[in-house]
Amino acid sequence: MWWSRAFLTGWLLLLVQLLCLEAVPISIDKTKVQEPEKKTEEPPDTGLHYDRYLREVIDFLEKDQHFREKLHNTDMEDIKQGKLAKELDFVSHHVRTKLDELKRQEVNRLRTLIKAKQDLEGGNVDHQALLKQFEYLNHMNPHTFEVEDLDRLIRSATKDLENYDKERHEEFKRYEMMKEHDRREHLKTLDDEQRRKEEEHYEEMKKKHADHPKVNHPGSQNQLKEVWEEADGLDPEDFDPKTFFNLHDTNGDGFFDEQELEALFTKELEKIYDPTNEEDDMVEMEEERLRMREHVMNEVDSNKDRLVSLDEFLVATKKKEFLEPDSWETLEQNQAYTDEEMREFEEHLAQQEQDLNQKAFDLQKQRDELERQQEQLNAQKMELQQVRSDILLLCFSRFTQCIKLPTS
Repeated sequence: MWWSRAFLTGWLLLLVQLLCLEAVPISIDKTKVQEPEKKTEEPPDTGLHYDRYLREVIDFLEKDQHFREKLHNTDMEDIKQGKLAKELDFVSHHVRTKLDELKRQEVNRLRTLIKAKQDLEGGNVDHQALLKQFEYLNHMNPHTFEVEDLDRLIRSATKDLENYDKERHEEFKRYEMMKEHDRREHLKTLDDEQRRKEEEHYEEMKKKHADHPKVNHPGSQNQLKEVWEEADGLDPEDFDPKTFFNLHDTNGDGFFDEQELEALFTKELEKIYDPTNEEDDMVEMEEERLRMREHVMNEVDSNKDRLVSLDEFLVATKKKEFLEPDSWETLEQNQAYTDEEMREFEEHLAQQEQDLNQKAFDLQKQRDELERQQEQLNAQKMELQQVRSDILLLCFSRFTQCIKLPTS
């Protein structure tokens, strides 16, 4: 239905589709061009901690005819600026009631999370930092879903999803630095001969990983033709950009979303990474996939809506960069971190270890003190019991003496 596509591409379902966390299939096996089957698929998880709430709000708003019509006539910038949120006042009473119920459930969920966090951290919770994570709703009014709530949800989801790729890159950088840190720490445990062999093996694996077929520039004619020939089983001489687009627009909505775009790079990634090889790291493969997708998006997505339309795709295929691209530098040619970043990372780890050791020392000290106090308490109890025993013995002795006194 037209409004369904408008809803997906015009507002938050557009954003929901941006960041697929599920793995893209390693290979695509198609032998001929055919119309893709129209399947109703569950949108991929956005990775946001309020993904379920976001999805349910969207589902209910989608059911309101007035809201759908307004959405169809609202551009992305107006949506981001909150103009669409004002239309909430005109949705049906039934939808508003459902949205109120959703918000109450979400507020209760957040309260439960806050209480659990407080219990875990012994009440030492940074409430300002915590509340910043809940900016997607107005928690001061926990009972009804208002225009401000929709406005907050749109702004938060837009901002969070736009920052998501950056956060993934930072997470990958930390992963790579931790891997190098662990390697260095392992070397410290070895003797000279073992260390030499380990270093030789490490260099051998690096060379082996770098020894792979040439990787085509992502989004270039050569790269797409290779998909056309090897994945689709078609003659490269018959390559047609429009047919290629329709073939790989798997949900048939007229756009390449980020998941569909990333699937196009599978053949290139298979040249570099094999899950059965010791030298190949699948975490690095997903980072390479992300780099390829970002690069193509930057080159092709002219209106920056994070979707590639057929027109944008066809325009890109006429550019010089499509026919005569630069060579593509893979991850092994671009270290994820600098020497300075590695130094700071290791200093941070050392400080964390020192802090943990200090906490362990303090806890042990507290335990020793508690044990000492317990010993004192036990000693005092024993003294008290001894005093009571002595008193009872004295009383009994005097009592027996009184019984034995002669009568006058």
